[in-house]
Amino acid sequence: MERKKDKVLILGGGFAGVEAAIFLRKKGYSVTLVSARDYFYIYPTSIWIPTGEAEFDDICVPLKDLQAAHGFNLVIDEITEIRSKEHKAIGKKGEYEGEYLVIAIGSGKMKHQGSEHFLSICGKPEESLAIKERLDALIAKGSGKIAMGFGGNPKDPSNVRGGPAFEVLFNVHNQLKKLGIRDNFELTFFAPMESPGARMGEQALKMMDIFFKKLDIKKHFGKKITRFEADGIVFEDESKLPSDFTMFIPAGDGHPVFQNSDLPLNEAGLILINDYCEVQHDFDETPEKYNVFAIGDSAVIDGPDWRAKQGHIAEVMARNVAFNIDAMAKGSEERKGYLEHLNILCVMDSGDGAAFVYRNHKGGKMIPMPVIGHWLKKGWGWYCRNSKLGKIPRIPGM
Repeated sequence: MERKKDKVLILGGGFAGVEAAIFLRKKGYSVTLVSARDYFYIYPTSIWIPTGEAEFDDICVPLKDLQAAHGFNLVIDEITEIRSKEHKAIGKKGEYEGEYLVIAIGSGKMKHQGSEHFLSICGKPEESLAIKERLDALIAKGSGKIAMGFGGNPKDPSNVRGGPAFEVLFNVHNQLKKLGIRDNFELTFFAPMESPGARMGEQALKMMDIFFKKLDIKKHFGKKITRFEADGIVFEDESKLPSDFTMFIPAGDGHPVFQNSDLPLNEAGLILINDYCEVQHDFDETPEKYNVFAIGDSAVIDGPDWRAKQGHIAEVMARNVAFNIDAMAKGSEERKGYLEHLNILCVMDSGDGAAFVYRNHKGGKMIPMPVIGHWLKKGWGWYCRNSKLGKIPRIPGM
């Protein structure tokens, strides 16, 4: 039954926002989703665009198709200001409000000098196509130096994306090997921390080192990045890593819109929440009247030092918020929190196989999956698209 009086406004059309819209609609709420893009982008499978194994449209799910499948209201607009006390968002095309406000517009990116000299697989979706163009040009040339890496945010270590950098570089290695020109290219992985990937656990860290040696991928770790230049990366000691093409994933920080809002933020500019994803404000109103939530990359997540923001955690937060909003509307004290679900889970693809990576409070593990791992990740991409469109049943917990 439609609860006409209980309107929920969701800002953001990524993993967190779409999942919240789907599950709130299942519970009968009137949902308006506002997104700057008119498609849901499956970032984890965009790693295959640069090597030509996937087309851009393969990674996109039109939001209008998701709207038709689930019955939420859809608005394509860019939000410029959030007035959480009023449950209102200001966009370039209009103003939007609801009894409940769910913020899921992601995060911003750390700023780096010379950012025009690198592209990111986790940046704007169109950058994946630009990466392909640059790689294709080097392949046509027949040789070159390629550097790929990621950065960290000391003010919020959880807001980092390292996995896709590993995956794209491994896929490029595999592509060059298939073309028979791998020996003509120098591949380097770089990061400012001493042990990139350490949050995956000791076993995974040792196995990654084995991969680098086996694939003849050079490492440049432990030096802070000063700036990017057209022909390489310059570090704090003024040493330079030469590069004909650089792919770099900056760490996340607060979305620029948050600075133009009345939201409580941490030092990195991310939204402060509790375990139930309720925004922790100091307004005089009771939490029941405030009714504002933040999920996914928009929010500060607590937990162990190895915690990391991933799509499956964003979806857990979204489903919990749907449950918690419904409980609040019914006057129930029951709540669901995200902290108990914190883990690292991914299938790290290499183009000719993959590795299953898992980390929780008991430790971490990395299990090689030659050949089949690649197709498992391909299968997950198909499942993600079709389950969200309601074409196939959802696997419980996914």
